[in-house]
Parts: sequence; C-alpha cells; structure tokens
Amino acid sequence: MPSSYHLLLVPPSTAHRFAVDLLTHNGVASTDAAIIASALVEADLRGHDTHGIQRLPSYIARIRHGVLDPHASPTLKQITPVVALVDGHNGFGFLAAHMGMDAAIRMAQGEMGIGLVAVKHSNHFGMSAWVVQQALDAGMASLVFTNSSPALPPYGGREKLLGVSPIAAGAPGGPGRRPYIIDMAPSVAARGKVYKALRRGEQIPKGWALDKHGRETQDPQAALEGVMLAMGGPKGSALAIMMDVFSGVLTGSAFAGNVAGPYDPSRPGDVGHFLLAIRPDLFLSRQEFAARMQYLYERVTGAERAEGVDRIYFPGEVELVTRERRMREGIPVVQAELDALNEEAKRVGVDLLTAELQREKARL
Repeated sequence: MPSSYHLLLVPPSTAHRFAVDLLTHNGVASTDAAIIASALVEADLRGHDTHGIQRLPSYIARIRHGVLDPHASPTLKQITPVVALVDGHNGFGFLAAHMGMDAAIRMAQGEMGIGLVAVKHSNHFGMSAWVVQQALDAGMASLVFTNSSPALPPYGGREKLLGVSPIAAGAPGGPGRRPYIIDMAPSVAARGKVYKALRRGEQIPKGWALDKHGRETQDPQAALEGVMLAMGGPKGSALAIMMDVFSGVLTGSAFAGNVAGPYDPSRPGDVGHFLLAIRPDLFLSRQEFAARMQYLYERVTGAERAEGVDRIYFPGEVELVTRERRMREGIPVVQAELDALNEEAKRVGVDLLTAELQREKARL
C-alpha cells in the first residue's frame, strides 16, 4: 500500500452504535452486545486496531457456522470464598471475562483482599487491557491471562503449537498519574497485526514470522500459513507455555495446540482465561501504595534519556495518550476495512458505517 494513502475516521460513538446494532442483529442480547462493543471500541481507541471493531466479521462468521453461540450466557460457580469458576458455554469471551473479573473484584473487596477466577469453554475476548481496566476502575491491581490458538513453535521446533497468548497486568497509579498497564504477546508481534497487514495490503517487518517452509517472510499471507516467532527465543516460548498452564490445563479448557482461533469457523474455541484481582492495600495503606506508585512513575519517566529520545513513557501510557487523541479525532480505518464491516451490515439490514476522510495522513 502506498505510504501516502489516506485513512477514514469513525467517531467512537458511531463505532460503538454500529457494533451493537451488528451484534444484536446476529442474535446477541442488547446488554451483552454493549459489553462486547465497548471492549472492541476501547481497543481501537488505544491504538490496538487489530483487536477492535475489525474483529466483528470473523466473530459473525463463527456465529453463522454454528461454532460460537450468540445466545450463550456465562455461569459462575463459587469454589472457595476467594476462588470461582466461570463456564463460558461457548459464548463470547468478552462476556465470560467480564463476569469473571467482576467476580474477582467482588471477592477482592472483602476481608481476604484477593479474588481468583478461572474461565473455561470461552472464546477470544479481544484486547486483554480492557479486562485490566475493569479492575483498575475498581481500584484493583490485576493479572489477566488467556491462551489462544496455535501460532508459535516451541523453542527449537517448527510445529505450530503454542498460542500468541497475551500476558496482561495492571496497578493503580499515584495521585494524578497514569496507571501501570501491560498487555503483550509472547511473540515478536501479535498475530492480529499480521491480519491487519493482510487487510491493508501491507508487508510485515522482518523478524516477525516464518513461512510454512521455515523461511523468513514479510508476506502476511505466508506468515499466517507458517509460524510467528517468539520474543527472546526460549523466553517467549516459555511464557506461551505458561499461558497454556494457567489458562488451559488449570481451568479445564483446551491447551497444547487444541484451541480454535477467532478466524477458524470449523469448531468451538474452548479458550481458557485466568483472572486475578488484588486489593492494593493488603500490605500497606492505599495512600502509601499510591505514593510509592507515583515515585515509581516519576523515576521511570524522569530517567536519563538515550540519544534521540524525547520522552520516556510508563507502561500503558502511550495507549492512553492515543486514546485521548482518538476520542477527539476519531478511529482510523481504511476503505477495505470499512467495506468488510458494511458487507456484514448489508447481510442483516443494519445502517452502514460511515466515516470521514482525514485531511492529512493519519498517525497510526
């Protein structure tokens, strides 16, 4: 794609309304559709377009093929006073994760100060950071794990076996400071970025993936037919296995290469999640915790900068800066992405998604 191409801008409220309409016209209850739409739009706002509203066509394809139940509601079973299990019943992963983190927060707000929820028989839940944000909004620190469909070989292998399963965590910040948020895949890049490059007709950078013959490739289609590469070699591979241990083995969901991905319409996903909420005043007062987080923020962002670096960001801060800008300017999409969404709208009689042409080249 030429470097001078223009992006279209969609107002966040328009994107949310469109997502809700599209989901409800495909059998999802309106309250459930609002949760899913909010998570998708939040990903777009934070600059994670790979996990935003562009995911809708793949989710809907799975509904049409009968491998994702749009009517399913998750159920919760209390195991101990601070441990619960959510069964997603092959419904949207967003709903199971939302219920699970809500339960984890509720338990952590009690005397024990901690809440652990395992989720089984779920599906893809988009950007993990929105689940972390759910905990942050309640004043909680959190860990959010999930496993995913095979895309990585184990270190030293060439078989597509491990997921590019994100590791996410968060902690409230100090007074007036941004919170700590990480949401990262154990691969060099998230596989969603490869799908994004394919949609936009772009190449991927070197070092992201190998083709099916084990050769380095910049072709996104060849990358999807091959394997992604783990960050840090054996370290990334071990982290991917850790996601399978806690999200798959422990929860009773699929693992060891048996999870079905969100772009696979052949069978249920059977994804597992592992959610932990922690009250930050377990070991010291909230005021002391906040003051220590503020000191950490100031030390990190105020560190001596390397040559050519204008600013050091705290983890998650770039995404929040992007969110502020996109709330004002809109969510950028390309015409091909808009067309794919509107094809789904035409199928069910939903008003088409509209966008305005940005005057200058967009900042991705």
